[in-house]
Amino acid sequence: MNLKTIFSGLTFGLLMLISREGMGQDRVRNISLGEAIDLSIKNSKPLKAAKARADQADAALIQARQNKLPDFKISGAYLRVTQPNLDLKVKLNNSGGSGGSSPSEIKVNQAAYGIANLSLPLYSGLRIQYGIRSAEFLEKAATLDADNDQEGVVLNAIAAFSNLYKANANVRLIRENLAQSRSRDSDFNNLERNGLLARNDRLKAALQTSNIELNLVDAENNLKVATVNMNLLLGLPEHDEIIPDSNSLSQAVTLEGIDDYEQLAIQNRKDIQAQQYRKKASAVGIQSAKSDYYPSLALTGGYIAADIPNLVTITNAVTFGLGVSYNVSSLWKTNAKVAQAKARLAEAEANEDYLNDQVKLEINEAYQSYISARKKIEVSEKAIEQATENYKINKNKYDNSLVTVTDLLDANVALLQAKISLELSKADALVAYNTLLQKAGVITKSLNTK
Repeated sequence: MNLKTIFSGLTFGLLMLISREGMGQDRVRNISLGEAIDLSIKNSKPLKAAKARADQADAALIQARQNKLPDFKISGAYLRVTQPNLDLKVKLNNSGGSGGSSPSEIKVNQAAYGIANLSLPLYSGLRIQYGIRSAEFLEKAATLDADNDQEGVVLNAIAAFSNLYKANANVRLIRENLAQSRSRDSDFNNLERNGLLARNDRLKAALQTSNIELNLVDAENNLKVATVNMNLLLGLPEHDEIIPDSNSLSQAVTLEGIDDYEQLAIQNRKDIQAQQYRKKASAVGIQSAKSDYYPSLALTGGYIAADIPNLVTITNAVTFGLGVSYNVSSLWKTNAKVAQAKARLAEAEANEDYLNDQVKLEINEAYQSYISARKKIEVSEKAIEQATENYKINKNKYDNSLVTVTDLLDANVALLQAKISLELSKADALVAYNTLLQKAGVITKSLNTK
């Protein structure tokens, strides 16, 4: 093997290694809340399933409308026949016989026939019309269900974005605190070597650093899980790194009264509207069940052709007329169908009342959650001011040997907790307000107006 071949092989192997490393690297992507919502709607599996259900309801409506169209059936058969006993009631070959028994020379061993039949329904107790109206109501309900599912997906995207932001903020703040703690450990080591710090105090600081490192491990694990959850929700590669835009947490808020949100829910909630259409479909179902009391009338027409060799051939046999059918047993069987339809209507009405009560409860819970989140932000902001001032005071006292290392470390932990609490409160307030909008049925409208 010459040097040129060896060099070519090494070059190819190096290029492949570089290519694999490049492919294995996870991408880093900055994303805003609006982008996250758009991607979640575009790639949501539940929304695709809801769209499929709406398509099914639309197809059912088309099928109900097609019941008004005529039915056209064609049938035919070729049959082998054993030697039959023929008793002809017509004369054969213009003979003077009156018919009676068939001549022995007629041999029949096969038969073929074809029938075409056209039937156009004229009246069926308005069953077809009621079926169309019911299908229309159910199609509208399925469409509204899909819209309601979309609002749920939007809220899920906001909640996932909030969780990712909180996880990122938690990791960032802990890392900052860990860097400060390690720097303090370095200073304390120098002080201990120079005999200016007791070993016990240096170990207390080192122990706090170890605790911060443990907290960082948990925080990074939570961040990874939140990132995977967000990627799956948005339809992105699960190991891509996503950095949420902190500016997205700033949302213009105009808080109305609880009664206003309840009124908005009645007007805009898609699940309430869907339930109203289902109630209408149940009411139509009663009329549809009662239609069994009435007969059915149809316009019919057909064509018949048959061939029995050695006996008869039939062509151009066209039929037309009116057909009437009535199931007499419907007089005593339809009552049960009507009772079932009335029970379904009563169930739909009860479900509507229950849903209205649930909506009021959900709005009250969401409203109070947002009020609480706002108060937490105010308290956290004050806590940061207090914790910052407390840390400065303890640091100054410690430098002047007026407090112990424990007091300084406690002040540092309090400041870190206050900072984390503020970031969590901001993210929770975003979710709480959008939950209130979603419960009022206007979350999609609020996003479209931005």
